[in-house]
Amino acid sequence: MTPPPEPPGRVVYDPGLQPERTALAWRRTALSLVVVSLGAARLLPAQLGAGAVVLGVAGAAGGVAVHVLAGRRARRTTARLLATGDLAHPHSAGALLAVVAGAVTVLGLGALALVLGRVVAG
Repeated sequence: MTPPPEPPGRVVYDPGLQPERTALAWRRTALSLVVVSLGAARLLPAQLGAGAVVLGVAGAAGGVAVHVLAGRRARRTTARLLATGDLAHPHSAGALLAVVAGAVTVLGLGALALVLGRVVAG
């Protein structure tokens, strides 16, 4: 059976879990960045010295920034869906993507230094 049509002029908003799933995915990404960054800060000092701690703290700060930005974006998206029922003008995820790209670049540079340090030492 098909549901009855909505009355004209009524905003339709499906309160499904898609916005929540998206927010949880960003939170998992943030947690992963923090954990990997702190792990790198713990394991890389033998190869990089104090630079490992700097890289680890920078990556962890990036993970925290992703968490904060994702929470803000989730609140905005939910408010927009409740107000209008659609996302005709969605909030950009550009800031989140830039922070994730920066944090991954920092961690990648740390991994590159680790690999090059082992090649030179070995």
